[in-house]
Amino acid sequence: MKQLLEKKGFICDMDGVIYHGNHLLPGVTEFLNWLKENGKRFLFLTNSGKFTPRELQQKLARMGLDVDESHFYTSALATAHFLNNQAPRCSAYVMGEHGIQVALHDVGITYNDVNPDYVVVGEASGYNLEMITKAIRLVNKGAKLIGTNYDLTGPTEFGIAPSCRALLAPIELATGKQAYYVGKPNPLMMRTGLKLLGVHSEDGAIIGDRMDTDIIAGIESGLDTVLVLSGVTTREDCLKFPYRPRLILDGVGAVPDAAKGIDITNSQCAVEFTEADVVLEQ
Repeated sequence: MKQLLEKKGFICDMDGVIYHGNHLLPGVTEFLNWLKENGKRFLFLTNSGKFTPRELQQKLARMGLDVDESHFYTSALATAHFLNNQAPRCSAYVMGEHGIQVALHDVGITYNDVNPDYVVVGEASGYNLEMITKAIRLVNKGAKLIGTNYDLTGPTEFGIAPSCRALLAPIELATGKQAYYVGKPNPLMMRTGLKLLGVHSEDGAIIGDRMDTDIIAGIESGLDTVLVLSGVTTREDCLKFPYRPRLILDGVGAVPDAAKGIDITNSQCAVEFTEADVVLEQ
């Protein structure tokens, strides 16, 4: 745990780490205060493209957290940056919330549901058969398929809900085309995140609730990896993957607790991970 506490920068996921929907998770306020009081650099790097950074800033403000807008980077921004670099002033048919709509508009990408260059799919609360059918026909006519992120499901205050990859599945199956996913664990998003964080990877850590996005992204980027059990992944799930996080915590509140000298180790949980030098803590 000492190794984590000495890191200069922290990349944190949001859904399942900071909150579930509109419900702030335990220990988050203390964790954020610890980051600020110790001069740590931090960036909320989220695969959700539903909201703009300003909306995320205001969402946390409603939960009592004071975080500047500059501390947020989303898969919607990463997708807009990617498409603008690949095909400036292109057009796209977009299935997603206003976060991705605004991000694309801000870099000059226009909405087009007739003959777009791209079909872009993110989280969409109004997702329906008509949208799926239109996307399939446009892809079959030559539009390239883009997913804002690789999350299959996501945590909410009501339980697990389908996320971007699940919504893309019927389009991929019907067209035979594989989408290109921009969000974590894509190194494009991680490189931008590290640049915004302003620290070298060996001086940073990533905290997330997903093995298949957060943890693998951290491993491949050279970051210290911390899995929290407050979101999607369980302890048992970890055993299914060929890679493992260095630390497993019940939630981010364990970080300031450890900094205060509180013993958070649970030796009962560490048994299965001993041979891999993984420490499970809560």
